[in-house]
Amino acid sequence: MDNRPIVAVVARPNVAKSTLYNKFAGKRKSIVEDTPGVTRDRIFTEVEWLNKYFTLIDTGGIEPENDDIILTQMRNQAMLAMDMAHVIVFVVDGKSGITSADREVGLMLRKTKKPVILAVNKIDNMNLVDNIYDFYELGFGEPHPISSANAMGLGDLLDEIVENFPAGLNTEYNEDIIRVAITGKPNAGKSSI
Repeated sequence: MDNRPIVAVVARPNVAKSTLYNKFAGKRKSIVEDTPGVTRDRIFTEVEWLNKYFTLIDTGGIEPENDDIILTQMRNQAMLAMDMAHVIVFVVDGKSGITSADREVGLMLRKTKKPVILAVNKIDNMNLVDNIYDFYELGFGEPHPISSANAMGLGDLLDEIVENFPAGLNTEYNEDIIRVAITGKPNAGKSSI
């Protein structure tokens, strides 16, 4: 059995979480659009950083206080990813500042009792770096300023992720991992499998 570290990327909608995921994946695996709710299921990929391998999970944007059935299912998928993860990357939007949804997602993350790394995204130039200080309020330690669109700060973020892996996990390359794709028509129940 593969005992590889698992990292979940979670956030409220539209903070460019899937753009970050794609940068880490090295290819466009997750659809990126300015419309909330594009990513609905968990999306998995393998990532290597400094000869350490881990599984990365992208999730749909979490809308904590919404009873819409699709948004509830997206939240449940994100919660499954958080349960599976050894480390969680919480992505927030440095341009818009802290929102009530960020606070709600933060409360959900605290309940996991897992290492949470706070990534303040959309810090596209040095003039925006001071925007990160407000995010200390969320209580997840030092915020990491990044720009997923411009690949700024991603090395430092990956360093922090790898440093937070629990001891005893296998971070070596495993060519024996079996990869499976499930395809089918829309609404055929692929995600339920």
